[in-house]
Amino acid sequence: MIDYGKLWQYMKDNSISQYYLIQHGIGNKTLYNIRKGCHISTATLEKLCRVLNCTPNDIIAFLPDKQD
Repeated sequence: MIDYGKLWQYMKDNSISQYYLIQHGIGNKTLYNIRKGCHISTATLEKLCRVLNCTPNDIIAFLPDKQD
């Protein structure tokens, strides 16, 4: 499972608003999907990294699914 918690923390630490992302081409639908933990494309991930000047490791984390 991909966790986007690091994205929100990165934005908070760097005083970046969701409005800033929207101004730089990240759509409301994309932000909605991220807030809900839905999948985003690698193209969107790349765009986020370019806008935020970071790497994927700065904004997402992989959490293995728990096995029953």
